[in-house]
Amino acid sequence: MSAPIIWCEFSGLAIPESLEAFPIRGEFPEPEILASIQFYIPPYMSGAQALEAISMMSSLQVIQSPNAGVDDLLEILPPGVTLCNAKGVHDASTAELAIGLAISARRGFATFMANQVKGLWIHERRSALADSRVGIVGTGSIGSLIARQLELFNVEVIGFNRSGNNASKTMADFDELLPTLDVVILILPLTEQSRHLMNRSRIDAMKPGATLINMARGPVVDTDALVDALNRGHITAGLDVTDPEPLPKGHRLWRAPNVIITPHVGGDSSAFNPRVRTLIESQLKRFATGQPLANIVAGPMR
Repeated sequence: MSAPIIWCEFSGLAIPESLEAFPIRGEFPEPEILASIQFYIPPYMSGAQALEAISMMSSLQVIQSPNAGVDDLLEILPPGVTLCNAKGVHDASTAELAIGLAISARRGFATFMANQVKGLWIHERRSALADSRVGIVGTGSIGSLIARQLELFNVEVIGFNRSGNNASKTMADFDELLPTLDVVILILPLTEQSRHLMNRSRIDAMKPGATLINMARGPVVDTDALVDALNRGHITAGLDVTDPEPLPKGHRLWRAPNVIITPHVGGDSSAFNPRVRTLIESQLKRFATGQPLANIVAGPMR
């Protein structure tokens, strides 16, 4: 058997004839096969288990992550290996969920759903997304798409990033403007600088009745501070990510009022498969022909 060099969970891909694919069959291949893999696409949403075999891939040249965020891979990236992310693949799905959570949290869906389960018809006036001032922390491809789509909702959008490019404010402006924001949407990478960006001080500084939407990573928000703010009715929230994650049964965040929690499904919709397959096929063609890869995050600039 000739040595496979591509390991990917997707079948039926248009793979260049010069490459050979080893399909994932629910378990890791034998060590000698692992040692021959040169291009690895970790299974989507498989967590740490999908990364365990990387240390045994002695011939590995490229990791093409199906995720936009690759903080977990950066921690274990072997020297000399190129890491690419899936920039653009998740934009449509994640942006629509971010806006959906913002509308749901502003309009009180958590309360209305709880009343529905109880069979209670209780009319309440809630805050609209319309006429809100929305801060988007992180103005990459997803954050930029959220901003463009929000233009249809009669809101004022302010973007924040470290450099202040793309007509955004810098993070130095964030604390000054935070008390004026009706909605804060987090869509930035998890780094040591962004860990607990929304700490107790910043959550307390949010406008009373404002809404916090976390589409980034759970640890960007201090969970204890968030739960306390929710319990005292200071803010509402929509969370696609949590800390810890998965959120354990019985965790007090489950019982907090005025929060809607989705189980990290932002990018995982019917829009994911066609987009990620297109990206992988394009990257494999580039790899096979020696062309520069797209979406390089770390490692050699091939």
